[in-house]
Amino acid sequence: MTKISTATPTSGAESRDSWVPMITIALGQSIMSYNVAALPVSMSGMVASFGVPPTTVATGIVMYSLAVAGLVMLGSKLTQRFGATRMFQIVVGLYFLAQTLMTFSPTATLMLIAQGLCGMAAAVIVPALVALIANHYQGQQQATAVGILGSARAGASALAFLIGGVLGTFIGWRPVFGILIVVSAIVFLLSFRLKKDEARPEVQIDGIGVVLAAAGILLITFGFNNLNRWGIGFAGPNAPFDILGLSPAPFMVIIGIILLQTLIWWCQRVAAAGRTPLLDLRVVMSASERAAVYTMFAVVALEAALNFSVPLYLQIVQGRTPIATSIAMMPFNLTVFFTAVLVVRLYTRLTPRQIGQAGFSLCTVALLWLAFVARNDWTELPVLVGLFFFGLGQGALVTLVFNVLVTAAPKELASDVGALRGTTQNLAAAVGTALAGALMVGLLSAMVVRHLAENPEFPPEIQAELDLDSINFVSNDQLLVILEGTSATPEQIAEAERINIDARLRALKIGLLLMAALAALTIIPAGRLPNYKPGEIPANPPQPTADEERRIAADYDVGRADRA
Repeated sequence: MTKISTATPTSGAESRDSWVPMITIALGQSIMSYNVAALPVSMSGMVASFGVPPTTVATGIVMYSLAVAGLVMLGSKLTQRFGATRMFQIVVGLYFLAQTLMTFSPTATLMLIAQGLCGMAAAVIVPALVALIANHYQGQQQATAVGILGSARAGASALAFLIGGVLGTFIGWRPVFGILIVVSAIVFLLSFRLKKDEARPEVQIDGIGVVLAAAGILLITFGFNNLNRWGIGFAGPNAPFDILGLSPAPFMVIIGIILLQTLIWWCQRVAAAGRTPLLDLRVVMSASERAAVYTMFAVVALEAALNFSVPLYLQIVQGRTPIATSIAMMPFNLTVFFTAVLVVRLYTRLTPRQIGQAGFSLCTVALLWLAFVARNDWTELPVLVGLFFFGLGQGALVTLVFNVLVTAAPKELASDVGALRGTTQNLAAAVGTALAGALMVGLLSAMVVRHLAENPEFPPEIQAELDLDSINFVSNDQLLVILEGTSATPEQIAEAERINIDARLRALKIGLLLMAALAALTIIPAGRLPNYKPGEIPANPPQPTADEERRIAADYDVGRADRA
């Protein structure tokens, strides 16, 4: 079978194809990444425009990621059945309409619907991009194309922070997304210059698999997103129901994980019966491929958590403008972009395992450093240094793990690789954003309640007026308005403001420490990434172990016997 290979050719001349299709492919990736990155930097504008809390904007991020993660496997099969080019053109048109609704949405509800539609379109775009690369490029050009795809994601995120900061400060948040209307139209026109690939009508759509995937991912994401509102253990007052007094949120997560495990079993059974599984498990047969999935999840979750936490702190807590937020985040975003582009040059000198372990080690040290030096001013030099080194680790890892997955895939499974990438990245983004919000608000609430309870200046009647069950991240001005509605004295108001400022900073520091712990733990699966250099391996990628081959062969033998 023809392989998608990022191995460097060792000999022979290689024909080169035009890079024009890659412009279309890179822009297709960019419109998705720009949209997700523009949401946090536009947070304060949306909060003011719609009159909603910042967690509603976070729900928009989750809605998008949820739609992609839940439907990307279906998108993969649609791409195979009807052709990557045709499906790409259709869903880019849908993306254009969704961004039009997003730009002119009068309410937060329509904004959330628009993000859901964007996610549905992206669920097809993600696997189509990988299939388009496989259809247009081979050999070293293909390796370069995969690197460009990874760097396009990082570059679009950096541009979103820069453009979103400038436009959000001087004009408003709507033009930030209006740009995507124009770019989507350009991508649609350019898509007619892509090669027409053959449709495969024999590819079947596994309805049971689609339901299992969508339901599992929906429950996991929805559960994580409501851990703070509904309760991590016991059910809180905002929980829609309880299970013997316990919050339904963690039960949703557990049931979702069980459904995804059932999906894996079902895909094995469908493949053994000779039908088309929703996800071809050959893309994760080896330990190194599974390690790539684990590390990809950690990379994206860490990035999503940081991209939500810092804008939350800067805009909502400190009252900074969007442009100030973009400037503060620029060292991180630019470093991720340039590292994602340049890390490909290291592939001839270092193995994926070495790069992976070094990348997560760098992320761990950078996050520990940020937790140590974080103050109320995120433009201080020590903070910028920490963001720079965290960006180095993230940029190297985001391209590396995608390359590891791509090297093992037959060409006909390119969209399955894209589906796996999309599911992992968007589920990780949703979980990372939801956990960051739940964790930081939960930490803030716990610390404020403890400090107020221990402070003799706040008798129980004043604490009752403060409504401690609904504590959220607020600026000092917003806090002052809340406190003026109580019977608190000026001295009590000043003390409450001091407690809130201290608790907010501590919540951020603890969140960074927990992110550092996740980065450190991921060094372990990074140690199972491939330990070869591209020039040291044959043209075909690593094959599954003997035990894995025997197990897969046995599954298919059983299926053939049943059919006979």
